[in-house]
Amino acid sequence: MIGLFFISCEDVVDIDLKTAPPKLVVEASIEWLKGTTGSVQLIRLSTTTDYYATEIPAVSNATIRVENSKNDVFIFQERGVAGDYICDNFIPELNETYRLLIEYNGEIFTAEETLLPVPVITRVEQVNDGGFSGEDIEVKFFFDDIKDISNFYLSSFQSPYVVFPEYSVSSDEFFENNEMFSLYFSEDLKAGDALDFTLGGISETYFNYMNILLSQGGVNNGGPFQTPSSTVRGNIVNQTNFDNFALGFFRLSETDEEIYIVQ
Repeated sequence: MIGLFFISCEDVVDIDLKTAPPKLVVEASIEWLKGTTGSVQLIRLSTTTDYYATEIPAVSNATIRVENSKNDVFIFQERGVAGDYICDNFIPELNETYRLLIEYNGEIFTAEETLLPVPVITRVEQVNDGGFSGEDIEVKFFFDDIKDISNFYLSSFQSPYVVFPEYSVSSDEFFENNEMFSLYFSEDLKAGDALDFTLGGISETYFNYMNILLSQGGVNNGGPFQTPSSTVRGNIVNQTNFDNFALGFFRLSETDEEIYIVQ
């Protein structure tokens, strides 16, 4: 009976899922790494697709531009990879407001955001008895909160054992004007591994947006099987047809980066 039970578990079950009309997906993260000009920026366009699809449909033949409050216009043109729109003369300026305009499929999408500053990463600490088990390598990246204003931060960690970076968000609500840190630990880390940490300054709107995404994705105690209560909408508005909203978020951040070699 036990043998029959395991054999039956090998049957493949195909579920007929409904497919909604595709929506535009906008990956528009303008990041200005300290010590660089920030002139080369990338915006990626794609659409949603059905659950069983093996490829993400790229969006070509769209028109993308970004404008600042001084009426400078930065054109993003599709180059190389389908759906990748690149600008090589972007001018980043801290606390400047930028407006994104996308023309696609006869509709106009817009978003507005401010390029926010970020503190420098001041030091790194490692302990070898961290994590929940007390047996993981734990690395802390420290920085000083920007004084006398409310700040929100996006941290990303890229280790050799994950394909995509792992993200977290934080605010200075309980640490204003003090030293703060972002923490990463893993049972897989070992001496000689390179851990790439990036810190970015973000708006409160983006902080709330990412909090929801991370919660629904199983981070921040959301649970790996939590069902999203609704589609998470960003700051991109369809000016032609409000109900046909795009997914994604237009954000601008100054960033600092530290590549730490595990000891």
